[in-house]
Amino acid sequence: MECGFEYVGPSRTERGARIRILGFRVRRPMPALIHQCVLIATLSFLPLLDSFAAETVDQIFIEKAERRMTLLSGDEALHTFSISLGGAPVGHKVQEGDQKTPEGDYSIDLKNPTSSFYRSIRISYPNDEDKAHAESLGVEPGGLIMIHGMKNGFGWLGALHLWLDWTDGCVAVTDDEMDVVWETVDVGTPVRIKP
Repeated sequence: MECGFEYVGPSRTERGARIRILGFRVRRPMPALIHQCVLIATLSFLPLLDSFAAETVDQIFIEKAERRMTLLSGDEALHTFSISLGGAPVGHKVQEGDQKTPEGDYSIDLKNPTSSFYRSIRISYPNDEDKAHAESLGVEPGGLIMIHGMKNGFGWLGALHLWLDWTDGCVAVTDDEMDVVWETVDVGTPVRIKP
C-alpha cells in the first residue's frame, strides 16, 4: 500500500483529476484537489511558524570586554555572537568621533534594510543622560550607533573581522549572524551594554 497521494490524471467522465490517497484511488474535481493541497501545505508549515515565533528576542545583552553579544528570550540565551566594537572600545561613549561603544541601557529604535553595512539596527544612544553629560562638557554626544553586518561588498571577510575593533562605535557581526539578528529582534527590544 502506498503512502501519501499522487496525481493519476484527468478523469475520462468528468473534468477533474483522480488521485491516489493511501493506496486508494479517489476521484475529485480539480478545485477540490487544489484546496486540499493548500490545506496540507499550510498545516505542515504551522510547527515551523511556531518555532520562529518562539525565537522572538526580548533583550540584547552586550559584554564589551568579552566581545560578546547574546540574544535572550527571558533567561534563555537563544544566540551568542562574537563581535567587533569601536576602535577605542574601553569606556563609555562621551562624544561624537571618540570611536567608543556606549555602555548602559538602551533599546532598538530603528531597523535599516538599506544600510551601507549589511543590514543594521539602531541602538537608541544618546539617551537624555548622555545628552546632558555631553552638553556639560561642551561636546556633541554623537549618535547612529548600530548593530550591523559587514560593509557592503565585504561580507566575504566573515569572522576575519574579529581580528580588530574597526567600527566607529558600532557593534559588528558577520552578515549571516546579522540575518539572525534581523529576523529575531524587533524595534523596542531592550539593549543592555556592559563594559
